[in-house]
Amino acid sequence: MLTPGTALSDALDTHVKQSVGSRLITNSSIKMKKYFTTKTLVWLGLAASSLATLHSCYKEDAQELYQRQYTTSVALADLQNQADAFNRQVNDLQEAINMIRDREPVSKLIYAVENDADTTGAYLTLGNTTIFVPFGRDGKDGAYYVKRFNVTSITHDREYDVTQGTPGSKIHYFTANPNGEAEVIKVTLKPNPKLRRIFFEKSFSELAVKGRGSRGNLLTRLDVHKITLKSHGASTLGGRKVWFDHDVQRLNFDERGDYLGEFHSDDLVLVVLDNGDFYTTNFDPNNHYESTGLMRVEKFDETKVWTAVLYDADNDNNLYIKRFNFERASQTRHQNFMGDNPDCKFVALTDQAFPRFQVTFAAPDDFREPLVVDAEEFIAVKGFKAKGKRVTTFNVAKVEELEPTRFPEPPAETNDSAEEDDELQQDAPAPAQTETDIMDDLTGQLKLGF
Repeated sequence: MLTPGTALSDALDTHVKQSVGSRLITNSSIKMKKYFTTKTLVWLGLAASSLATLHSCYKEDAQELYQRQYTTSVALADLQNQADAFNRQVNDLQEAINMIRDREPVSKLIYAVENDADTTGAYLTLGNTTIFVPFGRDGKDGAYYVKRFNVTSITHDREYDVTQGTPGSKIHYFTANPNGEAEVIKVTLKPNPKLRRIFFEKSFSELAVKGRGSRGNLLTRLDVHKITLKSHGASTLGGRKVWFDHDVQRLNFDERGDYLGEFHSDDLVLVVLDNGDFYTTNFDPNNHYESTGLMRVEKFDETKVWTAVLYDADNDNNLYIKRFNFERASQTRHQNFMGDNPDCKFVALTDQAFPRFQVTFAAPDDFREPLVVDAEEFIAVKGFKAKGKRVTTFNVAKVEELEPTRFPEPPAETNDSAEEDDELQQDAPAPAQTETDIMDDLTGQLKLGF
């Protein structure tokens, strides 16, 4: 039989056991949770480390891939440029072949010239007047040669070797001179303690024009560092005829426009503008001239006397005449024969040796007779900056140039044939004398001819 105390004691024991059991279960679950949490964190750390390593590898691979793509794109662009250049050369060569096939008088040939590490193409006109000057080495370790030659014709589908064909031959310097100009080059040798000087000059005027297949003249057997142009030389083939085309305001050698004359290397072109400016240039066909205002374009002659008529603004706009010679002036720095005052008015300019002008007066001086002025007798030749000589102070209506009444005397013609006959007669041997002639000379006898 249970008593109240026993029941209470049992109830307390049961509660204590249940409480202890629940605490034990709770502690074990907490330990399990801590264990699994720690293990999870370890796995997560390992996974993060693996992911970081994979990301780093992927980043390096991506950078390397990008670098390869960039290098490939650059190489493709370079190949495309080379392909375009090759196509242009093929087109130019095809054009040259077509021109030669059509037998046109002027053809073009493309030479591939190797200059140090660069390879360039030059448009060269065929013909007897175009002289090509290559400077190259015969073989990889051979001597250096230089020659001058012309190319009068070429054959379709045939290659021409400028050198002797020795393996390793290389062209170091190449020029094409349209009129056989002979320039001067400066050769720099590679430093060598045994050499007293490493520079020397060579003028191509010392070389004769030979065939394309000739070896050329020996320049040096030493190693050459570089070759540079020192000065442009004069033509060795005589002058060159030049024309001026007013439609395009350019010089040419193709007989288009006005004929200016035969030009040598030192000759210049005189350009006179309608505002009084003038300058001189060489006869390069690439020169550009003013599209408007050109008054005179001709071969420059510093001995030619010019006569100008103008109204001088510094002297009450009176009529003046001046005679002068044009001087050399740069195209970038014009000179003016009318003076520094821009208000001066140009009337006339002539290169006649004995020019004449008729001056007609205006009101209130129109009752006066026209005045005829012989410029050669009126004023002497002075500089182009001189003021000149005043013609009149009256009002002038117009000035007209008259036909000259005097002309320069033609140069005296020498009778070459008569001089040659005299020389022949003087050099002719005396006729042989017979014995009778000798006796007559000794005795003083005269021979009478019937």
